[in-house]
Amino acid sequence: MTTPLSRQLAVGDRELIAIVGAGGKSTLLFALGGELVAGGRRVILTTTTKMARDQVTEPACWSDDPATVEAALVGGPALFVAQNEIPGKITGPSPEAVNRLFCDTTADYVVVEADGARSMSIKAPAAHEPAIPSWSTLVIVVVGIDAVGRRVVEAAHRPDRVASLTGLAPESILTVRDVAAIISHPDGGLARIPEAARTAIAITKVTPTTTASATELETILAHHPRITRVVTLPLVGT
Repeated sequence: MTTPLSRQLAVGDRELIAIVGAGGKSTLLFALGGELVAGGRRVILTTTTKMARDQVTEPACWSDDPATVEAALVGGPALFVAQNEIPGKITGPSPEAVNRLFCDTTADYVVVEADGARSMSIKAPAAHEPAIPSWSTLVIVVVGIDAVGRRVVEAAHRPDRVASLTGLAPESILTVRDVAAIISHPDGGLARIPEAARTAIAITKVTPTTTASATELETILAHHPRITRVVTLPLVGT
């Protein structure tokens, strides 16, 4: 039997969960939200960046006003809180507004996609990224293990940032240790995580052929003092 995501990630009784990085954030957002709802909990899903419009299939509330969201939070499927619609995309509320949703509604969980990666497998964020709500209690950093063995320019969102953090060239082939260095760097995968938040790493896109690399990466990251949990997931998506 597969261990539930919430148990693997050590999700508590009430959490503001931010998902950042690259390699399956949206897939993880909806999978975790669906699991929490199935457990009888009240769940808000949202983004502080942009998401593809066709990804949002849950009931949507087009307001970040806590009273309006509370009225729409009537049980059943997770409630997706959106802000505006642009061609092919939706935008969500600000990190500050997400803090208010967590504080001023009766949702058991607010789960937010707080980063963009343009479908790449690893990311080193720009100075203004990611857009993590300051009251987040758990931050999940996603990385696709399929980045290993590929060129930086092929696998990474913001390859210039990857280069500046690691000294790698755009044509360099990423190793497991390179990926670990990017994910564990304070200006890389661990950027802008609130001091009080727990940090979990989700290694995604794990297949029989990449299990050894995923296990090696998990072992390296598990010893980092800022990382509280590392999980490997056979997820795909963006």
